[in-house]
Order: sequence, then structure tokens, then C-alpha cells
Amino acid sequence: MKFLILSILLISTQLNAQVSSTTELPFTKGVNLTNWFQAGSSGSIDFSKYTYEDFVDIKSLGVDVIRVPINLHSMTQGAPDYTLDPLFLFFLDEVVDWAEELDIHLILDNHTFDPSDATDPQIGDVLNPVWLQMAQHFQGRSDKILYEILNEPHGISHNLWNSIQGDVIQTIRSVDTTHTIIVGGADYNSYNSLSKMPAYEDDNLIYTFHFYDPFVLTHQGASWTTPSMTDLGGIPFPFEANAMPRFPTSLQGTWVQGAFNNYSNEGNANFIKQKIDIAVAFSKQRGVPVFCGEFGVYIPNSDNKSRVNWYKVVVDYLNESGIAWTMWDYHGGFGVFEEGGEGLFDHDLNVPLLESLGFNVPPQTDYMISPDSTGFEIYSDYMGQGVQGSHYVNNGSLELYHSETKWEGEFSIYWAGSTQYESIGFNLVPNKDMSQLVNAYELLFYVKGTEPTSFDLRFIDTKKTDTEDRPWRMNLRVDPNDLLWNGEWEEVRIPLSSFTEMGSWDDNQWFNPQGDFDWTAVDVFQIVSETGAMGTAELWFDLIRIVEIGKYEVSMQPLSEVTDYQLHQNYPNPFNPNTSISFTLKRSTNVRLEVYDSVGKRVEQLVSGIMQPGNHSVGFDASALATGIYFYILTTPTFTETKKMILVK
Repeated sequence: MKFLILSILLISTQLNAQVSSTTELPFTKGVNLTNWFQAGSSGSIDFSKYTYEDFVDIKSLGVDVIRVPINLHSMTQGAPDYTLDPLFLFFLDEVVDWAEELDIHLILDNHTFDPSDATDPQIGDVLNPVWLQMAQHFQGRSDKILYEILNEPHGISHNLWNSIQGDVIQTIRSVDTTHTIIVGGADYNSYNSLSKMPAYEDDNLIYTFHFYDPFVLTHQGASWTTPSMTDLGGIPFPFEANAMPRFPTSLQGTWVQGAFNNYSNEGNANFIKQKIDIAVAFSKQRGVPVFCGEFGVYIPNSDNKSRVNWYKVVVDYLNESGIAWTMWDYHGGFGVFEEGGEGLFDHDLNVPLLESLGFNVPPQTDYMISPDSTGFEIYSDYMGQGVQGSHYVNNGSLELYHSETKWEGEFSIYWAGSTQYESIGFNLVPNKDMSQLVNAYELLFYVKGTEPTSFDLRFIDTKKTDTEDRPWRMNLRVDPNDLLWNGEWEEVRIPLSSFTEMGSWDDNQWFNPQGDFDWTAVDVFQIVSETGAMGTAELWFDLIRIVEIGKYEVSMQPLSEVTDYQLHQNYPNPFNPNTSISFTLKRSTNVRLEVYDSVGKRVEQLVSGIMQPGNHSVGFDASALATGIYFYILTTPTFTETKKMILVK
């Protein structure tokens, strides 16, 4: 009898604890980091798009959760086993490390999603093996890591999807009973689909929904809808009859016209709250936590004031209702940065929007571009600092982290099978003022090819929107006879002054060169299959840099030969006034690189923060210093090394 009473008390206590916590989440608000792991393969992930420092910035906004959309099914080796690519897991482990170190919840969102394609009724054949492997890999990580089974299933029956999702839950639980799983209903994770999900027999689930109502407001200007809504814009929130735009003739007779005509009934706070209340009621009835994984208003055709008004209504009510959320997105068409800016954290944040979201607002200053006085890295294992991928590869194959063949370090870029005009693109963020480099610096890279082929090297400047300006090109063509193409690595050095203006492709037409290329506002560097298809040729590129002519030589060890870290002698040395300091990291770590004078006073801090494995080079401009001996010191948590250099003026 005592045992029975004790058992009842224990069960009662457990149930009370469960009920008191089931509708509460350990996180409150966050963002989606889009177009990062949403790649066609592991080798095309632009991994350096976000860094540890970006996670620090995001957390400073008051964010305690980040959702990472992942094109998960493309991160495998395909049917039938769908084995996860080790390179993908290597990258994702780095991200998990950052989140755990910063105490941020991280949602690993399976975003293998195309709005135009219905969810395959056999999708369980992919979901079960990929989530089994994900659970096996991350089962030992902190409980701040969450699994989201599939983003926005659609075009599939509720019963079938619910059954598939239930099977995946069991698959994950067969190896991982700790981590929280996020589940959602069919019909694009609609709030109306929540009640159509079964009461899964798992008490460590979060139920998700997405919110984009009224749709004609949130998706005005969107090209991916059916029909396209690119001609629709200027819809105010809240609704004002006198502020409504003319309805575009291109959309007459479609469902959009009906939604537009009904906007007077939907463009208000009451309508939004009524829809969110559907999710609130579900949470209360089931006693389960509910999470809004996406919401937002598309920027291009929206009035910012109306956009801010909508976010405030949505966020205030989600917070009031105890529903955690991650907005769509951070950078991107629905993001928190001002339209037309470079997406710089210290300069381009949309302050009114941050305030409406309840985020902390960091100080913002106007960004002033200043001339580069030293060279910079474009690619060396990863994109260089301030360099993002902007590739156009349609039929070809592009791998940014090819590990089997490289000049040095861990990876090279592999490119094959491209048709005409496909390109490897390096977007310079922010734009670079290279005007002081043109006459004294060169483009250095290493290339290896299997057979003679042609490609163009191209710098593109920034198109100024307030003038008749164009995105002008400075170009140099590498012809089949310019290199040996003997299957060995070849060093290529091209002075920037050797590039010539080619013209501009703008507004779907060609403009001949006018001598207007602007070296003070360089936006992109590209490698382009300009003259035609590459055919069967295969190309590898490595160590792409802008360096001072005649004053830079490669002397770094292969990463495989480095035991931990290595600091290299600066080059040139002696120098006046510019030199490059190189170092090699065996693993990702926190790094400081500082310069001191002969009496121990620090005169420059060149690097401070987390850096990735590989070879790194940093320029040092000593124009303001006097002739003498200086010391540069590389410091990590487990390593310090000092070297001497001589400045002669």
C-alpha cells in the first residue's frame, strides 16, 4: 500500500512537472541564417559566409536561438543509403561548437524544400537514414541542439505525412533520447495543420508553425509564388484605403486579386491575432510547446514603415502568447538589414525593425570606404575575410573544398563541365577601393588543368543607382596557349594594370566600354567560362590573392606537415612600408596577431578572433611608423610565437 501511494505521488509529481514545462520553451527569439547550408552539395557551401564573430554579433541582439536551414538531402552521397558527407559534418560541427560556446540554442532544420514541388510520398526513404545518422553524430552534444524533421511539407496528405513523421521520430529515438525534435504539419507548416497532427507518444517535441498572413502583404514582390507577385507592391499595414496601390493588370483574374480586394478585412492586428490564436489554442488543448519557426515581410516592394508595423504586431502577440520564434531571415529578402546596404552589422542594421522585434540595438555609423593599402586574400581553403560566394553554375560542377588535389592547405576549388558564361564568383563585402593597388599589385593564383581551355578573369565595379552608371568590367582572358596544361600546378601572376575594360551587361543588354570602370568601388571578382563551354576540361584553383608585385613569395608549409600552429617570417623583410605576415593553423582556434615596437609598445592589432584551419596571410602597413626593429606575435590559447621584422625608410 505504501508502495502504491508512493508510486501515485511520483507519477503525480512527474505529470505536474511535465505539464508545467510542456508549453514553455528554453529559448524565446531568434533568426534564420538562410542561404548558408542551403546548398546543392557540401562542396558548394559558402562556409565562411558566417563566422564565430557573426554568432557573437547575433547573440548581442538578445537572440538566444538560431535556426539553420540545411539542404540536408543534398549533403549525402545519394540513394540508397544517403550517407552524410563527412565535409558537411565537419562544417556543421564547427557551427555547433560556436553555438555551444556562446550558449545559443541551435535548430538543425532539414530545409530540403522547393515550394513548387510536392513532398514525395516516399520521402521517408530519405528522412529515416539521414536523421538516423544526424542523431548518431550529435547525440553526445548539448541539449541546446534541436532537430527539425522537415521544413514545410506540402502536396502530401496529412495522414501520410503524420505517419512518416512518426516513423522518423522513432528512428531518432532509437539512438538519441535526449535532443528535442521539432515537428510540423503538412500544408507548409500552416497553423491550421497543427490540430491535424496526432498526439505523438514523445514528451520531448516542439510543434512548429509558420506565419505569413496576410499573404498579399508579406509576399508582395515575390517571384517564386504562383502566379508571380513581382508587379505587386506598396501595400500598407495597417490597411489604409487611400494608401492602397493600383492592382497590377498582370494579376487580374487570379487568386491574388481576390486576396487584394479582401485586404481591408485582413490588414489589421485583430486578423493577425485571430490566426495566431489557432496555434495558441492548440498549445493549450494539447499541453505542448509551440514555436513559430518563420515569419516575415519581403523587403523589395514593401514600405519599411508598414513592414515594421506588421512585425511589431506579430512579435508582440507571439511574446504575449508565450510562443518562441525565429524570424525569416537575418541577411536576405526578409532580413534585419537596410535595403541597398552591404549587410554590415555596425553600419546597415534596420534600427526601427530591430526595435519592433524587441532586439537590442547596437550603435550604427555610416560606412566610409577607404582605399586598400595592402593586398588581400580571396581564397585559401576558404573564402577570405569579407569575401562571399556569388557563383553561377548551371550545368557544371563546382566544389569549393576539393580535398584530393590542392596546391597547399586542405582544399582547392574544382570546376568542370561548365557551359558558356558560368562563373566562380567572389563577392567583396563591403566593396573594395583598389585604386591605390592598381599600379603596384598583382593577382596571384595557382591553377591546374587537364587540357587546354579558356577562361576570363574579371573585376566588376558597383553600379550606382542614382546615376546612369553600369556594372563595368575589367577583364583579362587566359587563352589555351597561355599555360602548359600538363596536369601540374602552375603559378599565375597578373599585374592589375594589365586588366582592360571590357564593357557591361546591364538591363539585359550589352554596353561597350566607355572608360568608366571605377577601381574605388570594386564589387566582385569572377572566373568565367566566357568564350564557350569547357567541354571535358577540368580545372583546379588555389591560393587566390592580391599581392604586391615582386614582393611576395609562397613559403608556407603544407598543412599536413604542421603539427599544431606555425608563424612564418614576414615577406618582404626588410620592408617599406608594407609587408605580409603569414601563419598556419592546424585547427580552428581563437587567434591574436599583434605588432610591437622595440620597447614593447603595441603599435597594431592585425587579427583578433576565431579563425579556421589553414594558411592565412595578413597585410601590415607601417606608413605611420619610423624606421626600426619591430616584433609580431601570434597568440592562441595554447601557443605563442614571436618573430622580428625590420622597417627601413
